[in-house]
Amino acid sequence: MTSKNAMAFIFITIMIDSTGLGIIIPSLPSLVAETANVTLEESTVYFGWIIGSYAFMQFLFSPIMGGLSDRYGRRPVLLFSLFGLGVDYLFMYFAPSLVWLVIGRCISGMFGASFTTASAYIADVSNKENKTKNFGMVGAAFGVGFVFGTAIGGLVGDFDPRSPFLVAAGLSLLNLTYGFFVLKESLPVSKRRRFSLKRSNPIGAVKQMRKYKALAGLFLVIFLYYLAGTAIHVSWVYYTAEKFSWSLSEVGISLAIVGVCIAVVQGGLTGLFARAYGDIKTAFIGLFIFVFALVGIAFATEGWMLYALMIPYAFTGLASPAIKAIMSNNTIEEEQGELQGSITSIISVAEIIGPLTMMWLFAYTTIDVAEGSKFYGSPFLLGSAFVVLATVVFAVAMKRKKQ
Repeated sequence: MTSKNAMAFIFITIMIDSTGLGIIIPSLPSLVAETANVTLEESTVYFGWIIGSYAFMQFLFSPIMGGLSDRYGRRPVLLFSLFGLGVDYLFMYFAPSLVWLVIGRCISGMFGASFTTASAYIADVSNKENKTKNFGMVGAAFGVGFVFGTAIGGLVGDFDPRSPFLVAAGLSLLNLTYGFFVLKESLPVSKRRRFSLKRSNPIGAVKQMRKYKALAGLFLVIFLYYLAGTAIHVSWVYYTAEKFSWSLSEVGISLAIVGVCIAVVQGGLTGLFARAYGDIKTAFIGLFIFVFALVGIAFATEGWMLYALMIPYAFTGLASPAIKAIMSNNTIEEEQGELQGSITSIISVAEIIGPLTMMWLFAYTTIDVAEGSKFYGSPFLLGSAFVVLATVVFAVAMKRKKQ
């Protein structure tokens, strides 16, 4: 199978996967509030724990999935993870209480290796010249799926906050069926390595990072980048609902527009930027714009301002593919799955800490605070500080790499 055809397969797989994720986002806060028997405003803390439980399980199991994909190939691990996502959405649809909702997210985190394995798959079928572009296609696929998912989730969720989860389960199982029949293996048997639990647990994965001394700073950059990103992921629904009184359908439409912008930038422009400026400058551009976008969102006073900021926010997606390409290009073929598993573990740590921190800060600056003193943009302002630090670390890491 040619590299072009392989990318088409993985693009569709991720697109369908992200559609399922996008569908549940507008409705998840309402479902958390319902199962916890609290108001939407009071559900912010519970919401942070729900998101964090998924990330914690992903932190534990992503290195294992990455190691298994290096041993048995990308295809079976990817299909296995898609099955887990389908089961998770069914758990959430039927969840009678908050405990069952947490169990469902834990299942999803355990098997949520689709992006880890997809990234290793892309590394298998790419060369140094097109790797940044191909990693950008992951973001584009995510964006396209997100457009459909959030739009569907917002519209359906206005009628019943549980129904989007049933739709998401159906899409995940459809994706599993699609992958079973058309997704081909990308890792030849000759390039596989033995599975080692010592190397494939989260502690082992952290220890393995010591091999990549030139990349040590980049792991920290990835951590800070995704830590900042959780401000958008977990705060957007609460922020727009409480500050601008947006309905679920309006939230879904706004996230769909963000998805369109991200898909255009990562699918059409990431490769162009990488060829024109190189991976390092492309990453810097993405990080600088990220700071601007987060500060703008934090201090927005009208709903239309958020729409105006969506275009620059989309360009923040230039950073991640460029940084991942730098890391992948400095790793041998036999260890791409392990590298992606380590990266996913780092991202998972950020997504454990981030939701809890952002939701606590949002609650601290809004709940039981006088109306005129509430600051709804606090998570976004904190996120911008994390990106500034990430930019400094990235500059130092690239200077050391050059030396």
